[in-house]
Amino acid sequence: MKKIAIYGKGGIGKSTTSANLSAAFSQKGLKVCQIGCDPKNDSTRLLLGYICRNTVLDVLRDKDEIKTEDIVNIGYNGIKCVEAGGPEPGVGCAGRGIIVALEKLKELQALKGEDLILYDVLGDVVCGGFAVPIRENYATEIYIVSSGELMSLYAANNIAKGIKRFASRGKVRLAGIIGNSRNMPDEQKLLNEFAEKINTRLISFIPRNIIVNKAENKRQTVLQYAPEHEQAQIYRDLAADILQNEHLTVPTPLSFEELEMMVDKYDSQC
Repeated sequence: MKKIAIYGKGGIGKSTTSANLSAAFSQKGLKVCQIGCDPKNDSTRLLLGYICRNTVLDVLRDKDEIKTEDIVNIGYNGIKCVEAGGPEPGVGCAGRGIIVALEKLKELQALKGEDLILYDVLGDVVCGGFAVPIRENYATEIYIVSSGELMSLYAANNIAKGIKRFASRGKVRLAGIIGNSRNMPDEQKLLNEFAEKINTRLISFIPRNIIVNKAENKRQTVLQYAPEHEQAQIYRDLAADILQNEHLTVPTPLSFEELEMMVDKYDSQC
């Protein structure tokens, strides 16, 4: 079983990337489960065609005993979809919710028989709950989605720090940076340099394309909405690269000053 997690700054495109990757993996004949670790429970929207309402935490609040089918939904091409859920806004700890949800999935053995599990994880690893897929070895290969914007790189660097911290006690490794373009000048070069400096590689650079927005408006992945489009092929190629990726490393994060200097260098060249 391959266990990967997608991290990155909030709003950078993790869920879109995750859903399109899950679709691509399923098209290769793999049994796939995508787990959304975000209280907004919208990670699997493009696979299900709707916002999942039966999150793990919601079901746990409503029932004393739950079954796998109470919390696992079947989406596009047979993909299992799970949303951890979270507390009401302003009440409780969302990170703690992720811990409870993943422990319940493990207890129910809900993920047995899958070829690939993909965790779509909220934001930075500043909260212990959001670090659970790394800390508890639920995922062993971590991909970071980032653009060339400073705060996106800042989040990616923080995530690299978390991976380095937990790599010494388990199998978790950084598997690469997935560039999600914001159409910045020399963005791909900047992401390549950043990846090299933190001891990994830019495994893919996804160009900005309106077809992604059109597909999302229809609550579909690009692979469903426009399977022949070049953007769909980019996700398929990335899925293939992930499946054969053996470049797994312990990252070497930068200081914030080093990160600023690197970004400023590219700004100065524009």
